[in-house]
Amino acid sequence: MTAAPHTAALLAKLAEFDTPTICNALEIVAPERRLTGFTTKPLVCPFPDLAPIVGYARTATVRASHAHELSGKPARDQRLAYYEYIASKPAPTITCIQDLDGHDVGFGAFWGEVQSTVHKALGSLGVITDGCIRDIPAWAPGFQALAGSIAPSHGFTHLAGFGQEIRIHGMLVRHGDLIHADRHGAVVIPAAAAEKIPAACDLLTRKEAAILDKARKPGFTVADLKKAFEEQDDIH
Repeated sequence: MTAAPHTAALLAKLAEFDTPTICNALEIVAPERRLTGFTTKPLVCPFPDLAPIVGYARTATVRASHAHELSGKPARDQRLAYYEYIASKPAPTITCIQDLDGHDVGFGAFWGEVQSTVHKALGSLGVITDGCIRDIPAWAPGFQALAGSIAPSHGFTHLAGFGQEIRIHGMLVRHGDLIHADRHGAVVIPAAAAEKIPAACDLLTRKEAAILDKARKPGFTVADLKKAFEEQDDIH
């Protein structure tokens, strides 16, 4: 069993913040990541009210526009090896899948009632994919989904590989990366920055409050905003 690089308490703390706030915090603790490490195109989120998820990436690739090169026992062995990979430690995990079908990305759905149920049972908190999903009403309860599209058919959907480096809507993901995701999208949290993020989020919240508290009161003026900016400078 591989030991988790972060404590369960830290993951729970990170899950208290939405993904935009995590991105804001990374601008403070890892400014070199300001232009990389997050999704940059909209993803469909059928369950926007679910809480943010935080877990370790399990990566894979799929295709749907042509038949699987494997059949029979080799195909079954590949699928079982994939599920063993999904169930591997450390946990919790987030399944990240790149669709390799080029201009036909999202042609067929790998994800639906069965896959969401199986992956949830194996310790995954949700899926992030540029491919498509289906079976929304029958989806495993509480299993988050960020997808490129929603479509009705399997097509020839099949695994192309797993465990490799992938890219989903601009976000480069490697096996074991710490991922934070919610209805807004997803971001990779650098391992060295993870423990610094809660304090950075707290600092950001207090600085924003200096403006928001005043802006939400009747009669707000530019003079009030100037005072708020001055107050921000004293918050550390």
